[in-house]
Amino acid sequence: MPDPRDANDRASGAEVLGGACLAARFASGILEVDLVREPANEIGTEMLAALEELAQLCRRGVIEGQPIRAMVTRSTVRRGFSAGADLRELHRANQAALGSGATDAERTASVRAFLDRIHAVMDAIDEAPFPTVAAVHGVVFGGGLELMLTHDVVVADRTARFAFPELRLGLIPGFGGIPRLKRDLGNAVVRDLLLTGRSLGAERAHQVGLVSQLVGEGQAGSVAVRTAEQITRFDGGTARVAKRFMKHIPKDELAKEKGLFCHLFTSKAVTEALTRFDRAIDAMPYLPARPGEGDEKITP
Repeated sequence: MPDPRDANDRASGAEVLGGACLAARFASGILEVDLVREPANEIGTEMLAALEELAQLCRRGVIEGQPIRAMVTRSTVRRGFSAGADLRELHRANQAALGSGATDAERTASVRAFLDRIHAVMDAIDEAPFPTVAAVHGVVFGGGLELMLTHDVVVADRTARFAFPELRLGLIPGFGGIPRLKRDLGNAVVRDLLLTGRSLGAERAHQVGLVSQLVGEGQAGSVAVRTAEQITRFDGGTARVAKRFMKHIPKDELAKEKGLFCHLFTSKAVTEALTRFDRAIDAMPYLPARPGEGDEKITP
């Protein structure tokens, strides 16, 4: 559950971004970003457009002549930080293109264009010339986890759960998750998350180093703001130099991951899995079909 203090935090400072997906305020050198799209901050075309506006601020590093000294990203949505990519939207667009006679190459190009845009956003946050703090709770899945991984410091409350469920649909993460996860964690944890599709609880995520700070339920937002305030006490130029030195951006691996995702997304197996996912009304649509479920069965 989001921190009740967040409402007070948002009341201060000048609003620099607003809309149905994202709101941002700037005060005392801190850019506070709220993800506000119900039900779970899924990243589709609407959210992507809002994140592209945020990316422009990250690249500039200045708002009305004042340098951004730190950024906090959090969610006001009860279900969590973000459930990831809006796969239903992507799948429906892909099926509509198929129905209109688009070739495989044309459909792949459309998926790649979307990925190019989201990768540009993720890179802009990752490379921002100031420290960034993510405050997470609840669901932090797929593209939501990939967005979190672009931040320098992660504060999680005890309700947070982290997962890459894409493999259950025959996919791999496509927003930069594998290279960034490898950058931050040991290979044993990376393989466990990617190949099993299961989730990590907040305590385990803290133990393995995925999370910087573990706090009580509802406290992530306020602790993240206090962390940002601590960051702004030090020289901004030194922080930029230190961040650039510590945080390698794995450009080559990010490009390879993008290509693999595009190749998989338009495959028959993934199309069938996404069709089932799109129609699902149960609480766990990521789970693969059981043997004997007829023509919807997906062979690994």
